[in-house]
Amino acid sequence: MAVQRKHTMYHSTVVDADPETVWAVVRDALQLVAIVSGPAAKDVHWVGDAGPERVPALYNFTLVFSDGLVQQEIAGRDELKRLQTYRSIEPTMGVDRYVATIRVRSITNDPNRCFFDWTRELTIAEDADTEVVETIIAMMAKQVDSVRDHFAQR
Repeated sequence: MAVQRKHTMYHSTVVDADPETVWAVVRDALQLVAIVSGPAAKDVHWVGDAGPERVPALYNFTLVFSDGLVQQEIAGRDELKRLQTYRSIEPTMGVDRYVATIRVRSITNDPNRCFFDWTRELTIAEDADTEVVETIIAMMAKQVDSVRDHFAQR
């Protein structure tokens, strides 16, 4: 796969849980990282006095495969729309800029299920190691399925 300088991804899935249940979990960035990364991420923690109820809120984790530190910030949240945006704080592993938005949407004819949408925009560094970037992009492409599968186990 050729890595583009600007890379936009959109993934969506139907989750077998009601929107409020899903939102209560995925709005907490640390829980979301644990769900989508599992053992691929270590040392997942809030920075300073940040936490799931604060916006903005800084959090860090380390990707095990590369030992690369990922520093991100919850930049915005809309509780009514069940929408949260977060972004990278520092470039890491060939990604200069990263902005993502998750959203949990109701299914009008099935209140016990919902849509989980994830939009991501990455700006790749000119000197990026393309293998590392391809690994990150491939990992991200599977993460929405991890959210779906997490709630299917309940």
